[in-house]
Amino acid sequence: MPIQTLDDLAVQGTTLGVRIDINSPLTDSGELADDARLLAHVDTLSELLERGGKVAILAHQGRPGSDDFAGLGAHAERLDELLSFPVSYCDATFSADARRAVTNLNEGEAVLLENTRFYSEEYMEFPAEQAAQTHLVDRLVPVLDAYVNDAFAAAHRSQPSLVGFPTRLPGYAGRVMEREVDVLGDIESTPRPRTYVVGGAKVSDSIAVAKNVLERDLADHVLTAGVVGNVFLFADGADLGDASADFIHDEGYWDYIDDAAELLDTHGDRIHLPKDAAVERDGERVELTREEFPPNEDEGAMDVGDVTITAYSEILRDSGTVILNGPAGVFEDDTFATGTRKMYTAAANAEFSIVGGGDTAAAIRKFDLGGFDHVSTGGGACLRMLTGDELPALQALSQ
Repeated sequence: MPIQTLDDLAVQGTTLGVRIDINSPLTDSGELADDARLLAHVDTLSELLERGGKVAILAHQGRPGSDDFAGLGAHAERLDELLSFPVSYCDATFSADARRAVTNLNEGEAVLLENTRFYSEEYMEFPAEQAAQTHLVDRLVPVLDAYVNDAFAAAHRSQPSLVGFPTRLPGYAGRVMEREVDVLGDIESTPRPRTYVVGGAKVSDSIAVAKNVLERDLADHVLTAGVVGNVFLFADGADLGDASADFIHDEGYWDYIDDAAELLDTHGDRIHLPKDAAVERDGERVELTREEFPPNEDEGAMDVGDVTITAYSEILRDSGTVILNGPAGVFEDDTFATGTRKMYTAAANAEFSIVGGGDTAAAIRKFDLGGFDHVSTGGGACLRMLTGDELPALQALSQ
């Protein structure tokens, strides 16, 4: 879909509403524990400020009721450190104080407005035309000349700050959004063989991705791992034991076993299942081959084992393109990080490699891995693009 970018925007002297996604892990004291999301937007913000823009930054942190639902004061301080331009903080989003902070900006200055989700309507989803009439949009539009959306990680949401503004103002994609669309929207042109790794715990999304890329002949190989791999193993008749079965049932994934079985019946020649699994036994990592299943009653499958790692790594190294979506196991625990670390290391050696957002990108940072061609800033948005679904924020910009 055609969207305007910063190349189409006359920035000098204009007041811009810029939506970014800096939703970050926080420490117990409310400080930033990781600034990766902020670093991603430095290029867009620096360019707009350097070109003489007055920038009102819109962003969210956490969701109502969560431990990380907090104000953006710490984020503003870090942005002020990262940018060569002044960034102030306003503890209001669209009130008279917020509008005054925006209108008082000079060229080359930015203000970070308060967490958009402190405002109840922002946590709801609306059609773009209805979102354009919400208080947030209605109050800020008069003090803005144009709108820039750089929040790809939230682009699958239809919330006022994402879809309302471009309905009433000229809308443009920031550099993060532009880069994500260019890469993820053109998977068909990447070199083959093309391998998708679907892991982690987003079972419904991962099965949707697998179904989509297999039916469209985009994938030569689909490697399953993590909870997704466990669902496929159950679908193939493997007995992973009570602990893994209970987890899948309790998380609401049991019904997806039938979907996985259907995919195996139709595309089983291109879907690869784990050949072994690592469990915790007496505080140690123990690997069981499929022939040794089921594990003991209290032993859940926490990672893939060496047999799977070797087989998967060979496929990944020989791939023209690798798309990573989801870890191979509970990588946060060093005991069960082996599968994710070794598979991701092999994937980095492919001719062209794409890292999906969320936990996948977090694992890349944890293991300090490099060599990937594109690391997406979005988890859910990345998955939506890979399944061919339209993203509401992109739809709003294209209009």
